[in-house]
Amino acid sequence: MTYMELNKRQTEIFEIVKADGPITGEQIAERLKLARATIRPDLAILTMAGFLDARPRVGYFYSGKRPAQSVADSMTGMRVRDFQSIPVVVEENISVYDAICQMFLEDVGTLFVVDQSSFLTGVLSRKDLLRTSLGNNELEKIPVHVIMTRMPNITYCEKQDTLLHAAKKMIDKQIDSLPVVIDNGGGLEVVGRVTKTNITAAFLSLADDHEL
Repeated sequence: MTYMELNKRQTEIFEIVKADGPITGEQIAERLKLARATIRPDLAILTMAGFLDARPRVGYFYSGKRPAQSVADSMTGMRVRDFQSIPVVVEENISVYDAICQMFLEDVGTLFVVDQSSFLTGVLSRKDLLRTSLGNNELEKIPVHVIMTRMPNITYCEKQDTLLHAAKKMIDKQIDSLPVVIDNGGGLEVVGRVTKTNITAAFLSLADDHEL
């Protein structure tokens, strides 16, 4: 393994944090008699390299890990349950017209379809609704269960899954979101959704945590 060589100020920061962490950036800057903005690049380098770790409202502390391991650990620890959003669910007997209205009102790209027992039976995407609406003037008469993607062809995830696992599913299937489900034995109950936007926001929060 190769180790990066720290300059004099980075070494001083590292020793301060190792001895007195957790400690905030402002406190480190005060100890060095420097402005917080001056040491920000050094803190970013030390954090990215894995010498230090950082937590919001806590500060910096010695990670004791090899370079980059702390970031990797944080990424693999991200779970769907911590970043999922509220699902938009419709019943399978509503019309395509009503589904289009619901999609626009909720400003989402996917609707999850459930039966009378509130179990997942299908998924409706923008493409499904657009394809059906082209050249069709009787959208009020077409129920969504006629055009939806049905089980078992629905890709879904569970609350305890990692975000990396959910992201891989979306990339592999070329879809924009996944229903988050609970299998209660009688069927799959939709309890959330995870989207590409959720995942992007989660990884941006990771960058903020580690000052990347």
